[in-house]
Formats: sequence, structure tokens, C-alpha cells
Amino acid sequence: MKFVVSSTELLARLQSVSRVISSKNSLPILDNFLFILKDGNLSITASDLETTLKTSMMIENVAEEGEITVPAKLLVDSLREFSDQPLEFKTNDTTSILDITWATGNAKLPFTTAEDYPSIAEIDENATTVAINSHILLEGINRTLYATAEEELRPVMNGIYFDIDNSSATLVASDAHKLVCYTRNDIKSESRSSFILPKKPSSVLKNILGKGDEEVVIRFDSRNATFVFESFNLVCRLVEGNYPAYKSVIPKNNTNKLIINRLDFLNSARRVAVCSNQASSQVRLKLTYNTLTLSAQDLDFSISANENLICQYEGDNMEIAFKSTFLIEILTNLPYTDISLELSDPSRAALILAAGPVDPQEEILALLMPMMVNA
Repeated sequence: MKFVVSSTELLARLQSVSRVISSKNSLPILDNFLFILKDGNLSITASDLETTLKTSMMIENVAEEGEITVPAKLLVDSLREFSDQPLEFKTNDTTSILDITWATGNAKLPFTTAEDYPSIAEIDENATTVAINSHILLEGINRTLYATAEEELRPVMNGIYFDIDNSSATLVASDAHKLVCYTRNDIKSESRSSFILPKKPSSVLKNILGKGDEEVVIRFDSRNATFVFESFNLVCRLVEGNYPAYKSVIPKNNTNKLIINRLDFLNSARRVAVCSNQASSQVRLKLTYNTLTLSAQDLDFSISANENLICQYEGDNMEIAFKSTFLIEILTNLPYTDISLELSDPSRAALILAAGPVDPQEEILALLMPMMVNA
């Protein structure tokens, strides 16, 4: 293998795919990048067996093609120190050394043959195919990923659930305390289909998806999914199992309705939460006509805080408590100027929705379970 490539262009590709590599791989060869140079195209692959990310770039100056694997961390750390300049890569099959040469010096790195590198999982021929705009997919992941769980006993909760039918597509995430649904009415499928995308590939997509209007083609069967866009191809193992019936836990008749500026509510919750009990992180909300009072206390340290906010509230006088970290997470991740907090009683889940004009093709719904109000 022998070719010349731009240092910054190669580094950008390597940094993107290196996100997949695990710190503790079961196979030593998974600590390497797979390089395949053929017909002027260099494909770079990284994998942890569960998730595989492949990217490609055109190489204009190719003297010899080939396939090798190169230590990932060593190569990325080396390229970080270069300004933008051409680098010549040349392999010596006798010594298994990769020689990298630039204008003022050179470096030698070990490489191995590509034959032992694991193959990418194949998607079934009858797999479901859905196309989603990259900006919309990125927005959906950003709005839901934070709500996923970390549960060994219920792995289905540890990912984003894609629920697609002939009228809409909904991305769902929940940890049993909070639930977020991101729905798009402009994404549809001929038949009902669904899959659970694990947290790691979700995070990888969040970091490499562009904010433009390119199309992401998603193909998935019962075990694996592939996301193809720009010069990337992400293949991952899906979470197997049935996702809980999330629609059944969303309350329908919440008659008590609070409308408030999201940032005012968020900043107030952050200030008051400082004085909450460290174990419970409880913040109380006292609702009266057009007034919201937030309060928190920690009797062990004799600290407390409260703050009054002007709002629009229609409903019964009520006092309800939430875990402040969950409330702050939801308020931070909603994009709206004003939000509507809809309640039925202090023991039932609260709905947090947009208040005011929104994109008719998009809906973000958050559900938060209350805590028992401390005496």
C-alpha cells in the first residue's frame, strides 16, 4: 500500500470513526482501524463488534493499493500534531511496518494484515427501509437521548425506540421516571415497524450527523440496523425485546394547566435546587391562581430556598414535588420559549408540552413522574 493524503482530511475521518472503538475490546485487532484502498477510494472502518462505523475518502495520489489494520490511538495521536500537509503512507510487508513520511521527517508504525478483522453484519434482504432528513434525525436524537435509562435488568430501556407507522414516526426514550416522545408527521412508512437503537450508536450518530439537508437511509431487520449518509455507513446491533407500551402511560385528561416561560422556570428551578436535600433532590411546586412558587429545603443542614414566578395557571390550588435533576434535564432539552405544564393531581404524571405556535410537523412531549411531597 502506498498513497499520499492530506493530514487534516485524514485526521477528521479517523476522529469520526474512532468514537466507536471501545476502551476494553474483546479482540486486540478491534483496537485498530481497518484501511482498504481500492480504485482510488480509501475506506476506514472501526468496530467494537456491536457497532461498526465505516467512512471513505477519495485519494488522488495512489501508487499501490492494499488492505491493512493500523493501531487507532497511535495513529490519531500522531496526526493531531500535524499542520495541514501531505503525508505519504507506505507499507513494508516484510517488516509489517507502516512508514509515514512528511516534508521534514517520518514515523514508523506497526500494522497487521486485514484478514482477521471482523466482517460487518449483514442486513436481511427483506429489511425495512426508511429515509430521514439528517437534521430531523439529529434533532430527534438530541431531544430524547438524555432520557434513556441505565438498567441491566431491562435493556430495552437503554436505547431510543423508533416507532414508525403510516402516519408518523416517533422517537421515544424513558428511564421510568421521565419519558420523552419526539414525533414527526412528515416521516412515514407503508407498514408499522419499530426498533430500539442502543445508546452508543445513538451517541455516535449525534456526533457525526450533519445539520444540512442530506438524507439518511435507515435499513433494519430484527437484529441489526444500518444508517447510510454522506460518506458514512453505521451498522449496529439493535436492542432485542419489546418496548413498553409508552402511549398507555401518557395521561389524557389533565385539567390543571400552567403556562410559563421555559427559561424563567428553568433558572428558578436551578437556583432553588441548590438548597434541596442531596438524597432526594426534591423541589416543590405550589400552584395558585397565576402564581407558581418553587421551594426546596434540607432540614439536616438548615437550608432552604423559595421563589415566586408569575405565570398563567388555570386549575385547582395544588402542591406537587419533582426530582429537581429530572425537571431541569427536561426543561434544558426542550426548544420552546413557553411551555405548558399539565397536571391532574399531585400523585399523577405531569405533561410538559409547547405553549404557543410550533412546527405543525413536529411535536415534543415530555412526561415527568412526581415525588411524594415531604412533610
